[in-house]
Amino acid sequence: MRRAAPVLLLLAPLLGGCARTTDTFRPRIVVTSPDGGGVSQSRSFTVQGYVLDDQGVTQVTVDGKAIPIKPGSYKIANFAFQAQIEGARGQYTIGARDKAGNKSTLVLPVAVDSTPPAVKVTRFERSGNVIRVTGVATDNSRVTQVIVDGNRLNITPGTRVDFYAETTGSYADLQVVDGAGNVTKLRARQ
Repeated sequence: MRRAAPVLLLLAPLLGGCARTTDTFRPRIVVTSPDGGGVSQSRSFTVQGYVLDDQGVTQVTVDGKAIPIKPGSYKIANFAFQAQIEGARGQYTIGARDKAGNKSTLVLPVAVDSTPPAVKVTRFERSGNVIRVTGVATDNSRVTQVIVDGNRLNITPGTRVDFYAETTGSYADLQVVDGAGNVTKLRARQ
């Protein structure tokens, strides 16, 4: 028994390092759909997203009312709810709580956008069978996609997007999509 005391004294500093740490990570709320954040063509649409937390999400709320968390991992808690806008604009407050009681909120502004984006071809060149198209796409909210002959261009979404593409044929079919899903099509030719 006399030997046990010195051994415990040696182990005490090591065991102190095993103490539990407190959870200070607040849940992170991410909205994934609609693509423009909270912009839709219609007054009623589904908002989808997820809440990320290192210990697990226990509750997701919209305007203070609990909504179901989709089955799966509680560290990445997927959610969805139906948005209903009375006028042209509104907002929802999404809240989340984790196992330690940490809370976070995200205020999601929502709007109805029925205005399609605009597209303008600023340069059209043909060299043999190759076509080069340069242009600009604009939108009152956000351009999210520019597609040339079925190929989606790599763009940075924004209210004004300059683009360039090469394709083959006699003309180039352009398609521009905004965050609400409005589409504008244009056939570029000489």
